[in-house]
Amino acid sequence: MSQHKFDILCMGRALLDLYANEVGVPFAEVQNFAAYVGGCPANICVSARRLGLRAAMLSAVGDDLVGDFVLNFMQQEGVVTDFITRKPGHRTSAAVVSIQPPDKFPLVYYRDNCADIELTIDDVLAAPLAASRALLLSGTGLSREPSRSATLCAAELAKQAGTTVFLDLDLRANQWHDARAYGVTVRSALRLVDVVIGTEDEIKAAMLIQAANFSVTQTHVADTHLQGDVQAAIAALLAAGPSVVALKRGAERTTVFTRDSTVDAAAFPVEIYNTLGAGDAFAGGFIYGYLQGWDWQRAARMGNACGAIVVTRHGCSKFMPYEQEALDFIASHGGF
Repeated sequence: MSQHKFDILCMGRALLDLYANEVGVPFAEVQNFAAYVGGCPANICVSARRLGLRAAMLSAVGDDLVGDFVLNFMQQEGVVTDFITRKPGHRTSAAVVSIQPPDKFPLVYYRDNCADIELTIDDVLAAPLAASRALLLSGTGLSREPSRSATLCAAELAKQAGTTVFLDLDLRANQWHDARAYGVTVRSALRLVDVVIGTEDEIKAAMLIQAANFSVTQTHVADTHLQGDVQAAIAALLAAGPSVVALKRGAERTTVFTRDSTVDAAAFPVEIYNTLGAGDAFAGGFIYGYLQGWDWQRAARMGNACGAIVVTRHGCSKFMPYEQEALDFIASHGGF
């Protein structure tokens, strides 16, 4: 049995997701929405918990009914919520999504005056960083103060304690005042990070200097496109501190880069219903594999399986697969 109380502590936003129930309907014509809990770190935390990991969440919600909704769901899932604080005067944030397959998922954020960006260094000091085997951070947690300093403090303390630090690049372009600010800020954290998880565009954004290389055509992250050499960006990331970069290539594959090796993990062919949440499901499965002591190829294959299952479903956290479900899915598709 591990000497650690938790397998993973996930830090960052936990919010209300409203998903359109009518699939393929233009946003303006949607009649009703289903309410879920979302946000990259919260999704990963629920994914990890459903896979059997001892998971805790470090976040903040408002002193409001939406905060009650978030906390109730997380508690029902078995996530430890002792480190989700209330921030009076601030709102639990939200996202509203419509589903227009095969590749359009318009998303609107409501993050003005949001509680999770008010996480402080004091909140971090009260959290079980040294008692956790892994810490999961998100790029959005670095977008504004005081969350930015709190996130860097968490990484620093985790590093000192020997806790493995994962950073999901989690680029949400409309949460940043300047495209280049995302790269500058992420790079300031890299010396404290062990494993980076991101898409090709997110990895290029992390190394972004020239704003001309950056364009956003819609609010959803899938429509954030960058020019540049992803191989050069990965080399720069590895030189800046992390020992591993996991490049998510969606339905194609995942490639894991270390300083001396590159391994590919094949994706699983499924019929896509909704891609939102797939990356978070991948991260949960990937971290699960790492904590099982698996090699990177096997861990990435587990992540791919979790992502493949979620893209066939309506939402994110509520639809994350359970451990045996994911293992059975892999076995039914030829194994690891």
